[in-house]
Amino acid sequence: MSAFFRKNNRGGRKGSKGDAYMRDDDFGKLLLRLSVGGLMLFHGIGKLIHGHGFIVAKLKAAGLPELLVAGVPIGEVVAPLLIVLGLFTRPAALIEAILMAMAVWLVHMGQLTAISETGGYALELQAFYFFGSLAVFFLGAGKYSFSRGAGKWN
Repeated sequence: MSAFFRKNNRGGRKGSKGDAYMRDDDFGKLLLRLSVGGLMLFHGIGKLIHGHGFIVAKLKAAGLPELLVAGVPIGEVVAPLLIVLGLFTRPAALIEAILMAMAVWLVHMGQLTAISETGGYALELQAFYFFGSLAVFFLGAGKYSFSRGAGKWN
């Protein structure tokens, strides 16, 4: 029997070929991974090229150790690459979510309840990365990944 057709409890065919395409959870996971990881990667590469020293001042002002600045390339380059590839997907997504929470806390707290000039949420980009990363963490990589979604880390 074709993978596109599923039997219902009465033995009949349920759904159609078109329905199966609309219910490909693994393809949805791939699209989510590519958007959350791929778009964050641009931020990380930008910081590698132009520097991320401004974050040291933010860490100092918050009373945190400067060494935490090492988390920026990990959270904005390494973790997004792993998310896109689908390797160690869940820990990478959690790292990205933590990085976004830290970014909001250190840099954007004044905008937490603000609306932008165009009427959108002022932190919609940060919210996208935070909640998107959490979604990837809970959903995993899926079969369209290097890990094929196997193992507890993917």
